[in-house]
Amino acid sequence: MQEASVTHLASMSNQTVAAQDIKLLVLDIDGTISGHSNTISTRVKQAIAAVQARGIQVAIATGRMYRSALRFHQEINSTLPLSAYQGAWIQDPSDQKIHRHLSVPRELAHQLLDYFEQPQLRSFLSVHFYINDQLYVRALTPETQLYAERSSITAIPVGDLRQVLDQEPTKVLALCDDTDVIQDVLGDLRSQYTPAELYLTTSVATFLEATNPFVNKGTAVRYLAEEILGLHRANVMTIGDNFNDLEMLEYASLGVAMGNAPARVQAIAQWVAPSVEEDGAAEAIERFLLT
Repeated sequence: MQEASVTHLASMSNQTVAAQDIKLLVLDIDGTISGHSNTISTRVKQAIAAVQARGIQVAIATGRMYRSALRFHQEINSTLPLSAYQGAWIQDPSDQKIHRHLSVPRELAHQLLDYFEQPQLRSFLSVHFYINDQLYVRALTPETQLYAERSSITAIPVGDLRQVLDQEPTKVLALCDDTDVIQDVLGDLRSQYTPAELYLTTSVATFLEATNPFVNKGTAVRYLAEEILGLHRANVMTIGDNFNDLEMLEYASLGVAMGNAPARVQAIAQWVAPSVEEDGAAEAIERFLLT
């Protein structure tokens, strides 16, 4: 794939010129700047600091909760709002201002819960409701406990999740270690709900995520670039590794997929970097923004 991506890039005669116009770099976290260690490597941090020194602003767009993503935002010294929950929640840590919060309509949240609690699915799925940047779960399953530990957050078990649906969730997540179950559920839900009703995606192969239909990382990056910074898509570079990154890779004038990304994600990118464990994000930054 690496050789193919270079050929793809070489065929784009204006790509080098476009790279000189980049004023905003937006990064995913998991699988992009953070791998198995759940930390950002020294090389990636150095590359990010180097582009910031050149006047290029750097932001994060992630499916993580705001409180879970905040340490990464701080570690890269970003001065921009943080886009969490696939962009459903955009908040500026410097003054705590929430620029955007789009939630899942309560009726649809109830419907999703009814669907996930069908007898044939209930034993397979751990269901997560995110409300006011808190995680509510039916019970603390082993999968949920691992998720909470990696995310550095506390999951709140409530038994019947209908108890917390007096407020609309920012995101609904169904977690299952069986990726075939996740794909079957995703396909079934996409047959029941149009994109105008729910945004349905997978952030990793074991996470099915549902958000407000106007939410995705593409709209979040567009908001950050055009509404907050007064830039155009020609000024934006994005790097991501999974299906929830598709829209921001398509929006940016320079979209880079990681080597560990699924083939369909790599196919829409302008270039494919090495994997996250090989510091692929740093490789992309060095290649396009630091040469």
